[in-house]
Amino acid sequence: MSVIIDSNFDEEKAIWYLKLKGEIDIYTSNIFKDELQKLTSSDESVDIHIDASELEYIDSTGLGVLIGALKRLKSKDKDIYIKNTKPNVKKIFSITGLDKIFKLEG
Repeated sequence: MSVIIDSNFDEEKAIWYLKLKGEIDIYTSNIFKDELQKLTSSDESVDIHIDASELEYIDSTGLGVLIGALKRLKSKDKDIYIKNTKPNVKKIFSITGLDKIFKLEG
């Protein structure tokens, strides 16, 4: 499987919106990592909102990428919001305790 990442910046709200489709695993996590590094490496960091409604699966490498991005954002008082997670993806966040670290919505 692969991952498709659609990213859009809302200048008015100063928020990055990402829509994830497919799977983030050991084979696709580098694509996700590269995208998040682009969005979090600038001096002017902003919140990131991720729509995970079409994310079928995420493994520990994908979670590691998210944690790395969150650390960069938290140092600038910003956050990652993840919404519309499927039950199997939400379960992974719950099992790992990451549901308490990331802002999971809906």
